[in-house]
Amino acid sequence: MAKVEVKNINNEKTKDLTLDAKIFGIEVNEIAIKKAIDLQLAASRQGTAKTKNRSEVSGGGKKPWRQKGTGRARQGSIRATQWRGGGIAGGVVPRDYTFKINKKERVLALKSALSAIMAEKNLIVVDSLEMKSNKTAEVKALIKNLELEGKVLFITAEENENLYLATRNLGYAYSLVANEINCYDLINANKVVVEEAAIKMIEEALK
Repeated sequence: MAKVEVKNINNEKTKDLTLDAKIFGIEVNEIAIKKAIDLQLAASRQGTAKTKNRSEVSGGGKKPWRQKGTGRARQGSIRATQWRGGGIAGGVVPRDYTFKINKKERVLALKSALSAIMAEKNLIVVDSLEMKSNKTAEVKALIKNLELEGKVLFITAEENENLYLATRNLGYAYSLVANEINCYDLINANKVVVEEAAIKMIEEALK
């Protein structure tokens, strides 16, 4: 079992919290993490790139010159691939980049990401992330109080509109609900600030 301090928004310790070692203390599986991140990035690709082949390019229905006797190379269409404005040979076509990984791999990847954050001491647990307003200044004050640097990920137990609105204009801070956590956002953050209630939700979901 691993223990972390639970702090308030003023960076004052309120108590100790024992974390589930099967979630926050496993051996990190980097392959599972990479696979989960690749899956997420692949799913975000539109896959709409398209080039036209020679059958799709307009024009070129007539043979440009007769087959023999001109001294030039034989040609069947000015829309063949060797012509300027012709079709593209072996060009890209719309495709779906997504692939599947099984549930055990997804769970292992999340556990590995959480364990890596815990091992690097980048996990901060707070009793509450309730915001009085949706002002960006309030989030900046919170980050300063908790002495955080770099990219900061806030994880709440429930929808927190004030926190979401306050962080969306900051390029280095963003927020997620506990049931939305993913390997990409966890690994991309330098510090992860989690509500105590969200810790319990994550442990329950990954058992």
